[in-house]
Amino acid sequence: MAGLSESTGQDLADSYESVRQLTLRLTRSLSPEDCMIQSMDDASPVRWHLAHTTWFFETFILKEQPGYQEFNEQFAYLFNSYYNSLGSQFPRPQRGTISRPGLSEILKYRDYVDQQLLTTLESGASESVQSLVRLGLHHEQQHQELILTDIKHALATNPLLPVFESAPFGSDDKGPNDWIEVPAGQYAVGVSDSGGGLQSEFCFDNERPQHTVYLDRFSLSDQLVTCGEYMEFIESGGYEQPEHWLSLGWATVQEKNWSAPLYWKREEGQWKTFTLAGLVPVHPDWPVCHVSYFEADAFARWSGHRLPTEFEWEVACGQHPGISNGQFVDELIAEEQAIHPTLVSGGLLGSVWQWTSSSYQAYPGFRPNEGAIGEYNGKFMCNQYVLRGGSVATSQSHIRSTYRNFFPASTRWQFAGIRVARM
Repeated sequence: MAGLSESTGQDLADSYESVRQLTLRLTRSLSPEDCMIQSMDDASPVRWHLAHTTWFFETFILKEQPGYQEFNEQFAYLFNSYYNSLGSQFPRPQRGTISRPGLSEILKYRDYVDQQLLTTLESGASESVQSLVRLGLHHEQQHQELILTDIKHALATNPLLPVFESAPFGSDDKGPNDWIEVPAGQYAVGVSDSGGGLQSEFCFDNERPQHTVYLDRFSLSDQLVTCGEYMEFIESGGYEQPEHWLSLGWATVQEKNWSAPLYWKREEGQWKTFTLAGLVPVHPDWPVCHVSYFEADAFARWSGHRLPTEFEWEVACGQHPGISNGQFVDELIAEEQAIHPTLVSGGLLGSVWQWTSSSYQAYPGFRPNEGAIGEYNGKFMCNQYVLRGGSVATSQSHIRSTYRNFFPASTRWQFAGIRVARM
């Protein structure tokens, strides 16, 4: 698929169809019952994701057009996520408690909005509408990730451990570890208003404005932390030794009784992990994933290293060009491989999101987009940590070196892993 920053209506229409079709491809193996389940408050049913991404296009684009007829006016309440300026929302923790509208009705809703939106694009949409469509496509790609992580969590709560899709795993690439050396100096980070934004190369508002930071000399590992390395941490008593942990992290470990990454279980002396392709032995050369910020930070301390800041990560990524990156969902789907990370080397993008030591906050001079769309990122700049790089649940056209993902420190159900740094 082409990138999502095309300037013509037809190119953008092609991208729209491609992204929307990938969403349906990711749900191909799921039953209506699968699409209704909500396994925890932080997750949402698959059918809610299918409806909410459609609501986004309808609300911010189609309803602004004269004469547009809503598919169902009640959907404005059911499928609004957190846009308070647009009205109240159905409570997030209860999204899995309602059975109607059912999956078939939601798919009709998608078809209805798709027809209207494509007609708008093909008839010559304004630049502002095209910009909102690009934002909506990147928004949908974020929800494609959530579809995969949320259904994985739901299936993992089932004692039968049902398989999402049977597929072979990709090859691993563990080799000698090396370090990306970055000298001290001043570096530009973020996206320039003159070279990015919604009307040219796409970025979210939290990636702007570009600004200068000073970094001391540092090194970043050119490989992700492997499951084998993390097993050493476990077997050395890492979860039992408070000296490796932040105070809140240690309290969380005790409260939640963590002893390994999410989805790991020990059977007959062997570590196994639940994947979207089923329960398999933990492969020592695969990247460790489904760890929290607390666990990533504790491992880094235990190993004699530290987590990079988000700016160190971004600068190192910019100075590490020309090397193949990790795995992405569109690639894995095309190659009919399991959606699970197996590559630890190469570039800094893909395979697993990488925790940084940076709190999620506004860049100097940050201004959210105007109107209700401005609630997209800025309102969440509190009690979150930044992740960089993308994962096996990310599309290649969605990720870039300036992309800032963010989650609370205890989050584990995302495909999040570890890359360590040192001075």
